[in-house]
Amino acid sequence: MKFTFVKAHGSGNDFPLIDARAIVLGDAEWARVARALADRSGDVGGDGILLLTHSDNEHIFGMRMFNPDGSEAETCLNGLRCTARLGFEATGSDAGRVRLKQSAAQARAVAPIADGVTTIETKVGPVSLVPRDVGLTTGAATPFVDAAIPGLPSGRRFTAVAMPNPHLVAFVDAVDEDELVTLGDWCEGGPALIPARANVSFVELRETGHAPALFVRTYERGVGLTNSCGSAMAASTLAAARTGRIGWSVETRVFNRGGMVRAKADVGDVVTIAGNATFEWDGEIEVDPASGAAGPLRMLGRREEEVAAWERMLAGL
Repeated sequence: MKFTFVKAHGSGNDFPLIDARAIVLGDAEWARVARALADRSGDVGGDGILLLTHSDNEHIFGMRMFNPDGSEAETCLNGLRCTARLGFEATGSDAGRVRLKQSAAQARAVAPIADGVTTIETKVGPVSLVPRDVGLTTGAATPFVDAAIPGLPSGRRFTAVAMPNPHLVAFVDAVDEDELVTLGDWCEGGPALIPARANVSFVELRETGHAPALFVRTYERGVGLTNSCGSAMAASTLAAARTGRIGWSVETRVFNRGGMVRAKADVGDVVTIAGNATFEWDGEIEVDPASGAAGPLRMLGRREEEVAAWERMLAGL
């Protein structure tokens, strides 16, 4: 089957993005396509694949995201911005409610965060801090907010958030990547404490006051250590507000290895993020959904001006 796609990224989180509104494949077939296209040793590569899916009575369109290991994520906020941009271009809209795997989000086109950088704002929530919603089997009813989690092989204090995908967020003086990977690998094994696995983030509070800033480093479920994870940036913003590190409804710059977004957490556990939805190039490729075998990539065109605009923004951070 021939797939036409755009290679897109949100804050450095990169994906082949497919308009799948007219494509009928089963979950196992999409999983094989994801493993083929997201393979970094292949012609395309990515942090997974994004699918623009059809509308319904309540949603302007939908989004699905499959990780490089073929698992499907409940949400991907960096990917949502990219998918929303494609959906807006396809439907002639600039705002709407988007269907996700287990929830929905509001998305709209907003003023650029930097010159020439197409920017989409997404709003999700209210999100849940109920331990069972995060996938924790501790039996606790009270949320873990800057608290030790029994059974977790770490002495750090975490805030557990379901975006609805599960996140464990710890604030640190300085990120220790070896420690993060060790804990992420443990969670990735699907232990009894959190059998559906979890995203783990270490977060530095870099500025406070009227212009707070966070730096987030994430081990992403199904991906590993990643330069960017949008739902982790959202979960970290909420955790920072919940623990008093930033104020509610205060716009916060959230940085990661991939770039920067503007975020805020509102009372009621709603999180808003505005960030780039950059289209880098267009291509097409044959992938057999039954076997996952991929043919050669055909490049259809590059979006040089968008790439240059994003690089100028990074240079100015």
